[in-house]
Amino acid sequence: VTHYQVLDRFHGHSLVDLELETGRTHQIRVHMAYINHPLVGDDVYGTGAASAVRGRNDLGFVGQALHAERLRLIHPRTHEQMEFFAPLPEHFKAALEKLRGANG
Repeated sequence: VTHYQVLDRFHGHSLVDLELETGRTHQIRVHMAYINHPLVGDDVYGTGAASAVRGRNDLGFVGQALHAERLRLIHPRTHEQMEFFAPLPEHFKAALEKLRGANG
């Protein structure tokens, strides 16, 4: 199960927040492609302008435009709930600025 919320819309792209109830391999990529919104740079599940073919795409991504801002899990030994945060990488910020500039 994947929940999503659109945070910002651009011409041909959207910034979304995704929350997973379950965690399967490729889950986000498969679910987003299924609703015709593949990830930028997904050369397996994406198609057309949204996918990259072995190299950087038009937004500067190598691989999928996917970032885990927060990861929460239960430690397998202590059973303690653990939570980790990571800021948005610079290349992701640059891609968003490019999209905002193109839509402004």
